[in-house]
Amino acid sequence: MEATVQHPARREPGSDRPRRLLLAVDAPSLLHRNHHARAHTRLTDRSGRPAWALHGMLRQIIESIDTFAPDAVIFGLDDRQASVRRDLYPAYKAHRADKDPDLVDQLERAGALLDALGLATLTPPGLEADDVNASAAAWAEEQDWACVLITSDRDAFAHISEHTQVLRLIDGGINASPLLNPQRLQLMYGVAAEHYLEYAALRGDASDNLPGVSGIGEKTAAVLLSAMGSMQAVWADLEHDEGRTLAAALDSWSAEHGTRRISAGVLRRLSAPGARERFEFNLQLMSGRRDLDLGLTPDIPGTPGLLPLDISRVERVVGHLNMEATTALALRVLTGDPASTRR
Repeated sequence: MEATVQHPARREPGSDRPRRLLLAVDAPSLLHRNHHARAHTRLTDRSGRPAWALHGMLRQIIESIDTFAPDAVIFGLDDRQASVRRDLYPAYKAHRADKDPDLVDQLERAGALLDALGLATLTPPGLEADDVNASAAAWAEEQDWACVLITSDRDAFAHISEHTQVLRLIDGGINASPLLNPQRLQLMYGVAAEHYLEYAALRGDASDNLPGVSGIGEKTAAVLLSAMGSMQAVWADLEHDEGRTLAAALDSWSAEHGTRRISAGVLRRLSAPGARERFEFNLQLMSGRRDLDLGLTPDIPGTPGLLPLDISRVERVVGHLNMEATTALALRVLTGDPASTRR
């Protein structure tokens, strides 16, 4: 499942004309990953400030642009001063260790670097890059564009659709990272893309310090959604028919797969005090905002986020990171025309 094996579905139905492509990048996710992977290099920019995370993020994005040839790129950034989710749930991400000052410095400089290049950035007040991803997926569907979300987090899987795929960066770089569409997500988790958010809310998210519904792990969550279609159907059956349809569906699934029956235990756990409230609270915190104004104006040449970029800006800004090979790659990739204009 390498990124180079299958590009996003870009053909418009009934037409030879390719859909235009938006890349939406979870910048903090990439910066965190590159900080830990590249800290040993102690790379600094021309002013002597730490730059290994910034360089790693930018290098991966340039490689992604070279792979996918998008028409526009937007970077989501976290509001580092305020958090709507933390206001609702003070324990949100509270277990995470304090960030390395060198990482903090690079997180705070990332937006200015990307803006200086002419790429689009969005820091939604009180929100996170995940919300920018959600809005990018919604924007692509509304505009009939294709979309690829680039992140190292699983949260973005909730936005996978026929318009939107997720390149989840893992060890090995762009070419070794899975590009997930609805079919691949179903194969990996046994969950339809449109129900991934419900699956995540049941399971919880240890990285965000969000416990799931007690006793319902990943496997059981996937079985529930496979057997019943949606959690709305599960809760309705529990409320109005004491879970009889749910029990029958789970028993049928167990018989079909030759496993022990789990229906009694699942009904007990879902009927426990606070179970539904936990699920719905997780759903609230995990849901990304889909209505943010991305500020993209694809019909106005030269506006932030649209490719190609200005040669002199690319040379100056990327050159400041003090890596000649990356500057050369950036000049080749970022200043050429996107694929949809070459066909």
